[in-house]
Order: sequence, then C-alpha cells, then structure tokens
Amino acid sequence: MEFCGKRIKTREKFDDVAIHTCHLEAGHKGRHAEYPFLQHLKAKHSRVANKIKRDATMTTGAAWKSEDAGPNRIARWAMQLTDKELKQHGLDMSKLRPGIVAKLRDKAASYDDCVDVAIKLTWLTYQMQNAPEAPKEIAAYLEDLRGSMSKGSTVCEVCRLPLDFKLFAEAKRGKAEIETCHKDPRAHNSDNVGFAHRRCNVAQGPMKLDEFYDWAKGILSRVGRV
Repeated sequence: MEFCGKRIKTREKFDDVAIHTCHLEAGHKGRHAEYPFLQHLKAKHSRVANKIKRDATMTTGAAWKSEDAGPNRIARWAMQLTDKELKQHGLDMSKLRPGIVAKLRDKAASYDDCVDVAIKLTWLTYQMQNAPEAPKEIAAYLEDLRGSMSKGSTVCEVCRLPLDFKLFAEAKRGKAEIETCHKDPRAHNSDNVGFAHRRCNVAQGPMKLDEFYDWAKGILSRVGRV
C-alpha cells in the first residue's frame, strides 16, 4: 500500500522533530488521518486504542511517582536527538540519573517505525480471542499491510498461550494484564514487538527473549524439571 503522506500538524511537544503524515491510502477522499487503522477501536474501545498508540509512540522511562517521572511519555523519536537538542526542547538529560537516561535512549525509534508498530499491534489486537470484529475497510487495510487475520491466533510472545481481548479491561494496581513487549528490549520496530501477559513480560525483564528462555531452562534443569 502507498500511503497518502500528506503532512499533519499536531500539538505534541516534539511535533517539529518528526514529520507526522497521513496513513490513509494514496488518493483517498476526505480528511487526512494519521492513525486511520485505530478509528474503530477509538470509537468502541478507546482505552485499548489509546494504549496501542501510547505504547507504540511514547517512552516509559521512570516510575510515575519517582523524581525522574518527568521523562515519561516522550515521543520515542525525540530520543534520537542529542542531549543538546533535547535541552533546546526543555529536557535536560544531565539532570537525570544515568540509569534513566539509558532506559530512555534504549526506547528511541523513528516516527515511521513507531507507526509501523502501532499498525502491527492493531492487527494483533483484532486477532485476539473475544476481540471485536474489524470493519471491512480496516480489516482490508491491515491485511494489505500485515497479512491475513485469523481470530484467536494472537499469542503471548513469551509463553505462547493465546491472548484474550477481555484482559485489556483487567488491571491490578493500575497495571493492565496485557502489555506490549519486545523480543529484544532495546529495539522498537514491528518485527520485534508484540503483546504478552503482564506476568510474562515482567519475568522476561531486560533480557532478550532467547536469553530469557535459556535462563529459565537453566533453572528448570537445576531443579530437575527438564
């Protein structure tokens, strides 16, 4: 699919860092849209749509109640800027703890990669058990970009068990039971991103997925479970 590509102005703090564009098909009629694939979820399940966009495009660098909470939810493409450029945008990286700076830098990604991640997460969401049916035009859009969809085929990237859309509505202490996860926590692109149960994502931690499996296998071997 060839996107329209018309520039869209936003009110985001780092709007000037990346060129936001229309992701409707080239030659479309009517208004431009940056995330047209999310329109149905936005109308019917706004919390899920907001989560997809937030996880795809924004960082999560520090605990909300910590003194470093300020850098939370910054556009991932802004993290590709130098410290000097970020300071010109009002973010002084020198005032943050090294660990927080490292986490933020690890989450850097281009605007195009972020939109591509949002498309994949939307595609996966519609394939969860008990997920709403995607309108024909959105299903066709997603399948053109990501391939055919099959209800019930979306699984946790870590444990490989099927994921249920209903888990989006369940939360403990503000944490959703489904989280966006990365096979490699230091790469944010559509090939590396998927969904996982929160407990599975927490268990994987900062390890790459293959490293986590080897670590878990070692434990099971030592206790005689393999």
